[in-house]
Amino acid sequence: MTQNDGAGRTAVETFLAGQRGESSRVTLRPIAGEDQDEFTELVRASADLHLPWMSLPTTPQEFRAYLERFDDPSSAQGLLVCVRDTGAIAGNININSIIRGRFQGASLGYAAFAPAAGQGYMSEGLGLVLRYAFEQLRLHRLEANIQPGNQASLNLVRRHGFRKEGYAPGMLFIDGAWRDHERWAITSTVAGEPHPTLPAR
Repeated sequence: MTQNDGAGRTAVETFLAGQRGESSRVTLRPIAGEDQDEFTELVRASADLHLPWMSLPTTPQEFRAYLERFDDPSSAQGLLVCVRDTGAIAGNININSIIRGRFQGASLGYAAFAPAAGQGYMSEGLGLVLRYAFEQLRLHRLEANIQPGNQASLNLVRRHGFRKEGYAPGMLFIDGAWRDHERWAITSTVAGEPHPTLPAR
């Protein structure tokens, strides 16, 4: 079962139902198998924008392997940022490595696609994802690990209140090399019931 067939889709739909009337130009939906052709075409068209910052699937085989990462939505969720008026995919934001218990945290990975880049869609999409993660998933902390030269990504997290927490040499293997990353994070200020896996003390 994929996230689009079960809990991941339900959680996103429940969250969006509570956002009716909001003025964002974008919406979110879980990535699914039927997105393969549009997604891989957008990745190929965005090569100059993405490298060496990230590596995304460009072939059907790579896409299928990528999609498997989100089979268990309690561990990771792949979300598409879509333009509300047209349904076109503007980018993607993944909530990766979800850890419950005392941590209640996850890491974010994201990319804009060239046809929609520079129009503010990803900023609006990240705002939605932060609310989804903190309100619906009841996470406490989100991290974003960003290469120091990726100014667009650094500016994005700064706009949303992330704080810089440190520097990690050789943190991730991307585009054939181990890349240094800055570590940025944000914690929830949402009041409400904690996730049931959080210990009482």
